[in-house]
Amino acid sequence: MYETLTYTGGVHRHDEVEELIEDLGGFVLQENTSQMDLVLTLAVPMEDVGKVEEKAKELLGTIKIAPMAGTEIAIVSPTLARQHLPHSACDISEYLRRYGAKDNMIGLQRGAGKGISFISEDEKRLIEEHDLAVFALGSFRECILNKTHLFEDIEIPVVVTGAPEIDVEDISGADAYVGGLGRIPRRLKRGENIRALKKLVDVVENILDNRRMEMSDDPPIVPSILVKTEIEYQVPAIKEVYSPVPVVSQLDGVRVKLNYDDYHDEIAEVLINDQRLDEISEIRRSMMYNYTLVKLLSETSII
Repeated sequence: MYETLTYTGGVHRHDEVEELIEDLGGFVLQENTSQMDLVLTLAVPMEDVGKVEEKAKELLGTIKIAPMAGTEIAIVSPTLARQHLPHSACDISEYLRRYGAKDNMIGLQRGAGKGISFISEDEKRLIEEHDLAVFALGSFRECILNKTHLFEDIEIPVVVTGAPEIDVEDISGADAYVGGLGRIPRRLKRGENIRALKKLVDVVENILDNRRMEMSDDPPIVPSILVKTEIEYQVPAIKEVYSPVPVVSQLDGVRVKLNYDDYHDEIAEVLINDQRLDEISEIRRSMMYNYTLVKLLSETSII
């Protein structure tokens, strides 16, 4: 089992952290550099977390647990129009990234209006490629309760946000509801907004932890972070991808930002523990930009 961590420190001697992670059998999931500051998202064996904390202390850096690292979250807004997208959905997205999540913002084509809102099958399939979806809805109780058809049959966990306080049992199809996050025409910087965002983080982390526990009963044959690393090593075209995070880790697979038609055969031939990737996973076309989506199989699903 791996623990996901975030290391924050200076660029100087950061290679010592990366070498330690490699020696421990861990992985660097993501690296972000801003001038002289460095942020590393790491995955290390549970028993070796203390060694990483000692190295961070030696380099005057900091280490914190990042439960959302290695996950991909969809932030769904009813439309891309100004009355829905800014500012709450944008701030939700930015706040979740602080805790290690890789998130994508999705605006529905016809999600506006409590009586005429609609979600297409393609939009559902795109959302279901993620580990969890956050539906950022509005400020009125009646409007939220009349839009449950947007997510009630989505197969991944769904967290709904809005302004009023509503019992989640009243929202069909939602796994959790977080109030205090409706349509607000400003940045979410006030105390009550920050408290609502922190509650959202707690709710999302709890759901993801529960998913990990459920998966531990029948886990994928190999961890997704190992698949990510091997694809980066064995597929040369990855080095030519300039999009942030060319291979995105998920709980049960990875999203490879290479065109499916051009590269799915090469990705299928990646060797992991002497097994071809297509022998231990389902490789299919992603609804996002025709990328390649890899969903790992468990031992029982192969049998």
